Amino acid sequence: MIYVVITFAVLLFLNIYCSNISQRLFYQSKEVSMVEKCLLASDEISALEVLNPTTVSGIVGQMGSLKVTRLIVTDQRSRALYDSSNQNLGDYVLLPEILKALETDDAAPRGNDVFSWNYHDGIMDSRAATPIVSYGTVVGCVYMTEYDTAQGALIASLQSTLLRITVLLELIVIAFSIAFSATFSRRLNRIMSSMRIIQEGDYTHKVNMGGNDELTVLGNEFNDLTERLRTSEQKRSRFVSDASHELKTPLASIKLLTDSILQNDMDIGTIREFVGDIGNEADRLNRMTAKLLSLTRAEGMTEGESEIIYMGPTVRRVARMLRENAKKAQVSLHLELENDTPVLILEDDLYQVVFNLIENGIKYNLPGGSLTVTLRREEDNAILEFRDTGMGIPEEAVSHIFERFYRVDKARSRQSGGSGLGLAIVRTIVRRNKGEIAVSSQLGQGTTFTVTFPAFDAEVDKN
Repeated sequence: MIYVVITFAVLLFLNIYCSNISQRLFYQSKEVSMVEKCLLASDEISALEVLNPTTVSGIVGQMGSLKVTRLIVTDQRSRALYDSSNQNLGDYVLLPEILKALETDDAAPRGNDVFSWNYHDGIMDSRAATPIVSYGTVVGCVYMTEYDTAQGALIASLQSTLLRITVLLELIVIAFSIAFSATFSRRLNRIMSSMRIIQEGDYTHKVNMGGNDELTVLGNEFNDLTERLRTSEQKRSRFVSDASHELKTPLASIKLLTDSILQNDMDIGTIREFVGDIGNEADRLNRMTAKLLSLTRAEGMTEGESEIIYMGPTVRRVARMLRENAKKAQVSLHLELENDTPVLILEDDLYQVVFNLIENGIKYNLPGGSLTVTLRREEDNAILEFRDTGMGIPEEAVSHIFERFYRVDKARSRQSGGSGLGLAIVRTIVRRNKGEIAVSSQLGQGTTFTVTFPAFDAEVDKN
Protein backbone atom coordinates (compact mmCIF):
# COMPACT_ATOMS: atom_id res chain seq x y z
CA MET A 1 0.00 0.00 0.00
CA ILE A 2 2.79 2.40 0.80
CA TYR A 3 4.16 1.96 -2.73
CA VAL A 4 0.81 3.03 -4.18
CA VAL A 5 0.79 6.15 -2.00
CA ILE A 6 4.36 6.98 -2.99
CA THR A 7 3.56 6.46 -6.67
CA PHE A 8 0.46 8.65 -6.41
CA ALA A 9 2.50 11.41 -4.74
CA VAL A 10 5.16 11.19 -7.46
CA LEU A 11 2.59 11.33 -10.24
CA LEU A 12 0.82 14.27 -8.57
CA PHE A 13 4.10 16.09 -8.25
CA LEU A 14 4.90 15.43 -11.92
CA ASN A 15 1.45 16.69 -12.90
CA ILE A 16 1.91 19.96 -10.97
CA TYR A 17 5.44 20.32 -12.25
CA CYS A 18 4.46 19.79 -15.90
CA SER A 19 1.53 22.19 -15.48
CA ASN A 20 3.82 24.85 -14.06
CA ILE A 21 6.33 24.30 -16.85
CA SER A 22 3.63 24.69 -19.49
CA GLN A 23 2.38 27.91 -17.85
CA ARG A 24 5.93 29.17 -17.64
CA LEU A 25 6.44 28.58 -21.37
CA PHE A 26 3.22 30.44 -22.20
CA TYR A 27 4.29 33.23 -19.83
CA GLN A 28 7.64 33.66 -21.56
CA SER A 29 6.06 33.59 -25.00
CA LYS A 30 3.42 36.14 -24.02
CA GLU A 31 5.98 38.37 -22.30
CA VAL A 32 8.08 38.63 -25.44
CA SER A 33 5.03 39.35 -27.56
CA MET A 34 3.52 42.02 -25.28
CA VAL A 35 6.81 43.80 -24.52
CA GLU A 36 7.63 43.94 -28.25
CA LYS A 37 4.25 45.54 -28.95
CA CYS A 38 4.80 48.11 -26.20
CA LEU A 39 8.29 48.90 -27.49
CA LEU A 40 6.95 49.31 -31.02
CA ALA A 41 4.30 51.78 -29.82
CA SER A 42 6.80 53.56 -27.57
CA ASP A 43 9.25 54.04 -30.42
CA GLU A 44 6.52 55.50 -32.65
CA ILE A 45 5.21 57.87 -29.96
CA SER A 46 8.68 59.01 -28.86
CA ALA A 47 9.16 60.53 -32.34
CA LEU A 48 6.42 63.11 -31.63
CA GLU A 49 7.58 66.62 -30.81
CA VAL A 50 4.65 67.20 -28.47
CA LEU A 51 2.74 64.63 -26.44
CA ASN A 52 -0.92 65.49 -26.07
CA PRO A 53 -4.18 63.60 -26.59
CA THR A 54 -4.45 64.77 -30.20
CA THR A 55 -0.94 63.81 -31.38
CA VAL A 56 -0.94 60.54 -29.46
CA SER A 57 -4.39 59.58 -30.73
CA GLY A 58 -3.24 60.29 -34.27
CA ILE A 59 -0.12 58.11 -34.07
CA VAL A 60 -1.95 55.30 -32.32
CA GLY A 61 -4.58 55.35 -35.05
CA GLN A 62 -1.82 54.56 -37.54
CA MET A 63 -0.81 51.42 -35.54
CA GLY A 64 -3.78 49.19 -36.26
CA SER A 65 -1.75 45.96 -36.09
CA LEU A 66 -1.27 45.97 -32.31
CA LYS A 67 -4.51 44.03 -31.68
CA VAL A 68 -4.58 44.36 -27.92
CA THR A 69 -7.56 44.45 -25.56
CA ARG A 70 -6.69 47.85 -24.11
CA LEU A 71 -4.03 50.47 -24.81
CA ILE A 72 -3.20 53.43 -22.51
CA VAL A 73 -0.61 56.14 -23.16
CA THR A 74 0.37 58.45 -20.28
CA ASP A 75 2.71 61.35 -19.81
CA GLN A 76 5.63 61.35 -17.33
CA ARG A 77 3.21 62.02 -14.44
CA SER A 78 1.03 58.93 -15.33
CA ARG A 79 -1.85 61.11 -16.63
CA ALA A 80 -3.74 59.39 -19.46
CA LEU A 81 -3.17 60.96 -22.90
CA TYR A 82 -4.87 58.10 -24.69
CA ASP A 83 -7.13 55.27 -23.49
CA SER A 84 -8.62 52.84 -26.00
CA SER A 85 -11.53 52.26 -23.58
CA ASN A 86 -12.20 56.05 -23.29
CA GLN A 87 -12.50 55.67 -19.51
CA ASN A 88 -9.53 57.47 -17.94
CA LEU A 89 -8.64 60.11 -20.52
CA GLY A 90 -7.10 63.12 -18.72
CA ASP A 91 -7.06 61.26 -15.37
CA TYR A 92 -4.11 59.90 -13.48
CA VAL A 93 -3.74 56.17 -14.07
CA LEU A 94 -2.01 54.66 -11.04
CA LEU A 95 -1.69 51.10 -12.22
CA PRO A 96 1.34 49.23 -10.75
CA GLU A 97 2.81 48.46 -14.17
CA ILE A 98 2.62 52.13 -15.25
CA LEU A 99 4.18 53.40 -12.04
CA LYS A 100 6.98 50.82 -12.33
CA ALA A 101 7.65 51.72 -15.96
CA LEU A 102 7.89 55.47 -15.16
CA GLU A 103 10.13 54.89 -12.13
CA THR A 104 13.71 56.01 -12.71
CA ASP A 105 16.79 55.62 -10.53
CA ASP A 106 20.54 55.13 -10.91
CA ALA A 107 20.04 51.53 -11.91
CA ALA A 108 17.31 52.35 -14.48
CA PRO A 109 17.63 55.99 -15.59
CA ARG A 110 15.45 55.33 -18.66
CA GLY A 111 12.61 53.58 -16.81
CA ASN A 112 11.67 49.88 -16.82
CA ASP A 113 10.03 47.41 -19.14
CA VAL A 114 7.31 45.72 -17.08
CA PHE A 115 5.25 42.57 -17.69
CA SER A 116 2.74 40.80 -15.45
CA TRP A 117 0.58 37.80 -16.14
CA ASN A 118 -2.35 36.04 -14.56
CA TYR A 119 -4.25 32.91 -15.53
CA HIS A 120 -7.70 32.15 -14.17
CA ASP A 121 -10.89 30.45 -15.37
CA GLY A 122 -9.38 29.64 -18.76
CA ILE A 123 -8.42 33.29 -19.44
CA MET A 124 -4.84 34.54 -19.80
CA ASP A 125 -4.65 38.13 -18.55
CA SER A 126 -1.40 39.79 -19.70
CA ARG A 127 -0.23 43.32 -18.86
CA ALA A 128 2.86 45.13 -20.16
CA ALA A 129 4.23 48.68 -19.86
CA THR A 130 7.30 50.39 -21.30
CA PRO A 131 8.55 53.99 -20.87
CA ILE A 132 8.49 56.51 -23.72
CA VAL A 133 11.97 57.97 -23.94
CA SER A 134 12.73 61.16 -25.87
CA TYR A 135 16.28 62.50 -26.01
CA GLY A 136 17.27 60.30 -23.07
CA THR A 137 14.41 61.43 -20.84
CA VAL A 138 11.31 59.51 -19.84
CA VAL A 139 8.37 61.53 -21.13
CA GLY A 140 5.56 59.01 -20.83
CA CYS A 141 4.47 55.39 -20.76
CA VAL A 142 2.73 52.86 -23.01
CA TYR A 143 0.51 50.35 -21.21
CA MET A 144 -1.25 47.40 -22.85
CA THR A 145 -3.54 44.61 -21.62
CA GLU A 146 -4.62 41.50 -23.45
CA TYR A 147 -7.24 38.91 -22.53
CA ASP A 148 -6.38 35.76 -24.45
CA THR A 149 -9.05 33.08 -24.18
CA ALA A 150 -7.52 30.87 -26.92
CA GLN A 151 -4.23 30.36 -25.13
CA GLY A 152 -6.10 30.16 -21.82
CA ALA A 153 -8.21 27.36 -23.23
CA LEU A 154 -5.03 25.68 -24.48
CA ILE A 155 -3.53 25.83 -20.98
CA ALA A 156 -6.75 24.49 -19.47
CA SER A 157 -6.83 21.66 -22.03
CA LEU A 158 -3.19 20.81 -21.33
CA GLN A 159 -3.77 20.75 -17.57
CA SER A 160 -6.87 18.63 -18.01
CA THR A 161 -4.96 16.20 -20.22
CA LEU A 162 -2.14 15.95 -17.66
CA LEU A 163 -4.68 15.31 -14.91
CA ARG A 164 -6.38 12.56 -16.92
CA ILE A 165 -3.02 10.96 -17.68
CA THR A 166 -2.09 11.14 -13.98
CA VAL A 167 -5.37 9.53 -12.92
CA LEU A 168 -5.06 6.85 -15.61
CA LEU A 169 -1.49 6.03 -14.59
CA GLU A 170 -2.48 5.88 -10.95
CA LEU A 171 -5.34 3.50 -11.76
CA ILE A 172 -2.90 1.33 -13.73
CA VAL A 173 -0.45 1.39 -10.80
CA ILE A 174 -3.22 0.48 -8.35
CA ALA A 175 -4.43 -2.38 -10.58
CA PHE A 176 -0.88 -3.64 -11.04
CA SER A 177 -0.19 -3.36 -7.31
CA ILE A 178 -3.32 -5.30 -6.45
CA ALA A 179 -2.49 -8.02 -8.98
CA PHE A 180 1.15 -8.16 -7.87
CA SER A 181 0.14 -8.23 -4.21
CA ALA A 182 -2.35 -11.03 -4.80
CA THR A 183 0.20 -13.07 -6.75
CA PHE A 184 2.94 -12.39 -4.20
CA SER A 185 0.65 -13.32 -1.30
CA ARG A 186 -0.51 -16.48 -3.02
CA ARG A 187 3.06 -17.63 -3.71
CA LEU A 188 4.20 -16.64 -0.21
CA ASN A 189 1.30 -18.56 1.30
CA ARG A 190 2.46 -21.55 -0.72
CA ILE A 191 5.84 -21.36 1.02
CA MET A 192 4.18 -20.88 4.43
CA SER A 193 1.95 -23.91 3.83
CA SER A 194 5.01 -25.94 2.86
CA MET A 195 6.77 -24.84 6.04
CA ARG A 196 3.84 -26.12 8.11
CA ILE A 197 3.98 -29.43 6.24
CA ILE A 198 7.71 -29.70 6.95
CA GLN A 199 7.09 -28.89 10.63
CA GLU A 200 4.78 -31.90 10.76
CA GLY A 201 7.69 -34.11 9.64
CA ASP A 202 7.02 -34.63 5.93
CA TYR A 203 10.53 -33.92 4.61
CA THR A 204 9.67 -35.28 1.16
CA HIS A 205 7.44 -32.28 0.41
CA LYS A 206 8.66 -29.85 -2.24
CA VAL A 207 7.35 -26.38 -3.09
CA ASN A 208 7.02 -25.50 -6.78
CA MET A 209 7.13 -21.72 -7.17
CA GLY A 210 7.62 -21.30 -10.89
CA GLY A 211 8.78 -18.02 -12.38
CA ASN A 212 12.23 -16.52 -12.16
CA ASP A 213 12.19 -14.01 -9.32
CA GLU A 214 13.28 -13.71 -5.68
CA LEU A 215 10.45 -15.96 -4.48
CA THR A 216 11.58 -18.62 -6.92
CA VAL A 217 15.07 -18.42 -5.47
CA LEU A 218 13.57 -18.61 -1.97
CA GLY A 219 11.53 -21.64 -2.99
CA ASN A 220 14.60 -23.39 -4.40
CA GLU A 221 16.55 -22.63 -1.23
CA PHE A 222 13.61 -23.97 0.79
CA ASN A 223 13.64 -27.19 -1.25
CA ASP A 224 17.40 -27.54 -0.77
CA LEU A 225 16.97 -27.04 2.97
CA THR A 226 14.16 -29.59 3.02
CA GLU A 227 16.35 -32.07 1.17
CA ARG A 228 19.16 -31.53 3.66
CA LEU A 229 16.71 -31.98 6.54
CA ARG A 230 15.43 -35.18 4.95
CA THR A 231 18.96 -36.49 4.52
CA SER A 232 19.87 -35.49 8.08
CA GLU A 233 16.73 -37.14 9.43
CA GLN A 234 17.49 -40.32 7.50
CA LYS A 235 21.04 -40.32 8.83
CA ARG A 236 19.82 -39.63 12.35
CA SER A 237 17.26 -42.41 12.19
CA ARG A 238 19.81 -44.80 10.73
CA PHE A 239 22.38 -43.75 13.31
CA VAL A 240 19.95 -44.25 16.21
CA SER A 241 18.89 -47.61 14.80
CA ASP A 242 22.46 -48.77 14.21
CA ALA A 243 23.68 -47.44 17.55
CA SER A 244 20.80 -49.14 19.36
CA HIS A 245 21.52 -52.38 17.57
CA GLU A 246 25.25 -52.23 18.22
CA LEU A 247 24.85 -51.32 21.89
CA LYS A 248 22.17 -53.94 22.38
CA THR A 249 24.49 -56.84 21.60
CA PRO A 250 27.14 -56.23 24.31
CA LEU A 251 24.44 -55.24 26.81
CA ALA A 252 22.56 -58.47 26.09
CA SER A 253 25.78 -60.45 26.52
CA ILE A 254 26.49 -58.77 29.86
CA LYS A 255 22.90 -59.42 31.01
CA LEU A 256 23.13 -63.09 29.96
CA LEU A 257 26.47 -63.59 31.70
CA THR A 258 25.33 -61.93 34.94
CA ASP A 259 22.08 -63.96 34.96
CA SER A 260 24.09 -67.13 34.45
CA ILE A 261 26.33 -66.27 37.40
CA LEU A 262 23.36 -65.42 39.63
CA GLN A 263 21.13 -68.32 38.64
CA ASN A 264 23.66 -71.14 38.49
CA ASP A 265 25.95 -72.70 41.07
CA MET A 266 29.36 -72.24 39.42
CA ASP A 267 32.87 -72.92 40.57
CA ILE A 268 35.22 -70.01 41.05
CA GLY A 269 37.05 -70.68 37.80
CA THR A 270 33.89 -70.50 35.70
CA ILE A 271 32.78 -67.38 37.54
CA ARG A 272 36.10 -65.71 36.78
CA GLU A 273 35.77 -66.71 33.14
CA PHE A 274 32.28 -65.19 32.96
CA VAL A 275 33.43 -62.01 34.75
CA GLY A 276 36.29 -61.74 32.26
CA ASP A 277 33.76 -61.98 29.42
CA ILE A 278 31.70 -59.25 31.09
CA GLY A 279 34.79 -57.06 31.26
CA ASN A 280 35.48 -57.65 27.56
CA GLU A 281 31.95 -56.61 26.66
CA ALA A 282 32.29 -53.52 28.87
CA ASP A 283 35.56 -52.66 27.11
CA ARG A 284 33.76 -53.04 23.82
CA LEU A 285 31.06 -50.63 24.98
CA ASN A 286 33.75 -48.16 26.06
CA ARG A 287 35.44 -48.36 22.66
CA MET A 288 32.14 -47.85 20.87
CA THR A 289 31.13 -44.84 22.95
CA ALA A 290 34.63 -43.37 22.54
CA LYS A 291 34.31 -43.76 18.77
CA LEU A 292 30.87 -42.11 18.82
CA LEU A 293 32.27 -39.19 20.80
CA SER A 294 35.17 -38.88 18.35
CA LEU A 295 32.78 -38.87 15.41
CA THR A 296 30.54 -36.25 17.04
CA ARG A 297 33.55 -34.07 17.86
CA ALA A 298 34.92 -34.44 14.32
CA GLU A 299 31.61 -33.39 12.78
CA GLY A 300 31.26 -30.41 15.13
CA MET A 301 34.68 -28.86 14.52
CA THR A 302 35.05 -25.98 12.04
CA GLU A 303 37.37 -25.73 9.06
CA GLY A 304 39.24 -22.80 10.60
CA GLU A 305 40.97 -25.01 13.21
CA SER A 306 44.24 -26.14 11.56
CA GLU A 307 48.03 -25.82 11.56
CA ILE A 308 50.85 -26.29 9.06
CA ILE A 309 52.63 -29.62 9.65
CA TYR A 310 54.62 -32.31 7.87
CA MET A 311 52.83 -35.65 7.89
CA GLY A 312 55.92 -37.85 8.27
CA PRO A 313 56.54 -37.36 12.03
CA THR A 314 52.91 -38.16 12.89
CA VAL A 315 52.95 -41.31 10.73
CA ARG A 316 56.17 -42.50 12.44
CA ARG A 317 54.70 -41.86 15.89
CA VAL A 318 51.57 -43.89 15.12
CA ALA A 319 53.66 -46.68 13.58
CA ARG A 320 55.77 -46.94 16.76
CA MET A 321 52.63 -47.31 18.85
CA LEU A 322 51.06 -49.97 16.62
CA ARG A 323 54.18 -51.92 15.66
CA GLU A 324 53.63 -54.32 18.57
CA ASN A 325 50.09 -54.99 17.32
CA ALA A 326 51.53 -55.71 13.90
CA LYS A 327 53.99 -58.24 15.37
CA LYS A 328 51.21 -60.03 17.21
CA ALA A 329 49.17 -60.21 14.01
CA GLN A 330 52.28 -61.35 12.06
CA VAL A 331 51.99 -58.33 9.76
CA SER A 332 55.11 -56.47 8.58
CA LEU A 333 54.78 -52.68 8.68
CA HIS A 334 56.77 -50.63 6.13
CA LEU A 335 57.10 -46.82 5.93
CA GLU A 336 58.13 -44.93 2.78
CA LEU A 337 58.09 -41.32 3.94
CA GLU A 338 60.94 -39.67 2.02
CA ASN A 339 58.73 -37.41 -0.13
CA ASP A 340 57.09 -35.55 2.74
CA THR A 341 55.07 -32.38 2.08
CA PRO A 342 53.55 -29.86 4.53
CA VAL A 343 49.74 -29.71 4.78
CA LEU A 344 47.22 -27.55 6.64
CA ILE A 345 45.61 -29.76 9.29
CA LEU A 346 45.50 -30.22 13.06
CA GLU A 347 48.08 -32.78 14.18
CA ASP A 348 45.44 -34.51 16.33
CA ASP A 349 43.20 -34.87 13.26
CA LEU A 350 46.04 -36.34 11.21
CA TYR A 351 46.95 -38.65 14.09
CA GLN A 352 43.41 -40.01 14.24
CA VAL A 353 43.27 -40.58 10.47
CA VAL A 354 46.62 -42.39 10.38
CA PHE A 355 45.86 -44.41 13.53
CA ASN A 356 42.53 -45.71 12.20
CA LEU A 357 43.89 -46.63 8.78
CA ILE A 358 47.04 -48.36 10.09
CA GLU A 359 45.01 -50.17 12.76
CA ASN A 360 42.56 -51.39 10.11
CA GLY A 361 45.44 -52.40 7.84
CA ILE A 362 46.80 -54.59 10.63
CA LYS A 363 43.47 -55.85 11.99
CA TYR A 364 42.05 -57.01 8.66
CA ASN A 365 45.31 -58.36 7.23
CA LEU A 366 46.43 -61.98 6.93
CA PRO A 367 49.20 -63.65 8.93
CA GLY A 368 52.45 -63.08 7.04
CA GLY A 369 50.96 -60.10 5.21
CA SER A 370 52.29 -56.56 5.00
CA LEU A 371 51.12 -52.97 5.33
CA THR A 372 52.99 -50.22 3.47
CA VAL A 373 52.45 -46.53 4.26
CA THR A 374 53.72 -44.14 1.56
CA LEU A 375 54.02 -40.36 1.33
CA ARG A 376 54.37 -38.64 -2.03
CA ARG A 377 53.73 -35.34 -3.80
CA GLU A 378 51.61 -35.07 -6.95
CA GLU A 379 51.47 -31.53 -8.37
CA ASP A 380 49.71 -29.43 -5.69
CA ASN A 381 48.61 -32.37 -3.55
CA ALA A 382 50.16 -34.39 -0.75
CA ILE A 383 49.28 -38.10 -1.01
CA LEU A 384 49.22 -40.47 1.96
CA GLU A 385 48.69 -44.11 0.88
CA PHE A 386 47.98 -47.20 3.02
CA ARG A 387 48.42 -50.44 1.02
CA ASP A 388 47.87 -53.83 2.68
CA THR A 389 47.89 -57.42 1.49
CA GLY A 390 44.88 -58.45 3.51
CA MET A 391 41.61 -60.16 2.75
CA GLY A 392 40.25 -57.29 0.61
CA ILE A 393 36.74 -55.87 0.41
CA PRO A 394 33.91 -57.27 -1.73
CA GLU A 395 32.98 -54.98 -4.61
CA GLU A 396 29.41 -54.51 -3.38
CA ALA A 397 30.69 -53.39 0.03
CA VAL A 398 33.21 -50.77 -1.16
CA SER A 399 30.62 -47.99 -1.47
CA HIS A 400 29.38 -48.58 2.10
CA ILE A 401 32.56 -48.89 4.16
CA PHE A 402 32.53 -45.20 5.20
CA GLU A 403 29.01 -45.47 6.61
CA ARG A 404 28.53 -45.54 10.37
CA PHE A 405 28.42 -49.02 11.94
CA TYR A 406 28.94 -50.71 8.57
CA ARG A 407 31.14 -53.80 8.79
CA VAL A 408 32.09 -56.07 5.92
CA ASP A 409 32.61 -59.15 8.09
CA LYS A 410 30.50 -58.61 11.19
CA ALA A 411 31.69 -61.73 12.96
CA ARG A 412 35.37 -60.91 12.51
CA SER A 413 34.78 -57.23 13.33
CA ARG A 414 33.18 -58.06 16.65
CA GLN A 415 35.90 -60.60 17.39
CA SER A 416 38.59 -57.99 16.71
CA GLY A 417 36.75 -55.26 18.64
CA GLY A 418 35.66 -53.25 15.60
CA SER A 419 32.80 -50.79 16.00
CA GLY A 420 32.18 -49.85 12.38
CA LEU A 421 32.88 -46.17 13.14
CA GLY A 422 36.58 -45.79 12.38
CA LEU A 423 36.29 -45.14 8.65
CA ALA A 424 33.31 -42.81 9.17
CA ILE A 425 35.52 -40.76 11.53
CA VAL A 426 38.37 -40.79 9.01
CA ARG A 427 36.19 -39.54 6.16
CA THR A 428 34.67 -36.77 8.32
CA ILE A 429 38.10 -35.51 9.39
CA VAL A 430 39.55 -35.67 5.88
CA ARG A 431 36.64 -33.77 4.32
CA ARG A 432 36.66 -31.14 7.06
CA ASN A 433 40.31 -30.43 6.21
CA LYS A 434 39.48 -30.09 2.48
CA GLY A 435 40.95 -33.46 1.64
CA GLU A 436 39.71 -36.56 -0.16
CA ILE A 437 39.85 -40.25 0.64
CA ALA A 438 39.53 -43.05 -1.90
CA VAL A 439 39.67 -46.84 -1.63
CA SER A 440 40.52 -49.60 -4.08
CA SER A 441 40.41 -53.27 -3.24
CA GLN A 442 40.60 -56.73 -4.73
CA LEU A 443 39.11 -59.59 -2.79
CA GLY A 444 41.84 -61.84 -1.41
CA GLN A 445 44.67 -59.55 -2.58
CA GLY A 446 44.44 -56.47 -0.39
CA THR A 447 43.12 -52.94 -0.02
CA THR A 448 44.60 -49.49 -0.66
CA PHE A 449 43.33 -46.33 1.05
CA THR A 450 44.53 -43.07 -0.55
CA VAL A 451 44.21 -39.83 1.40
CA THR A 452 44.81 -36.59 -0.51
CA PHE A 453 45.36 -33.16 1.09
CA PRO A 454 46.17 -29.83 -0.63
CA ALA A 455 49.90 -29.22 -0.21
CA PHE A 456 50.83 -26.12 1.75
CA ASP A 457 54.24 -24.93 0.58
CA ALA A 458 55.83 -23.19 3.57
CA GLU A 459 58.95 -23.56 5.64
CA VAL A 460 58.03 -25.49 8.80
CA ASP A 461 59.97 -27.59 11.27
CA LYS A 462 60.03 -31.29 10.26
CA ASN A 463 60.97 -32.52 13.75
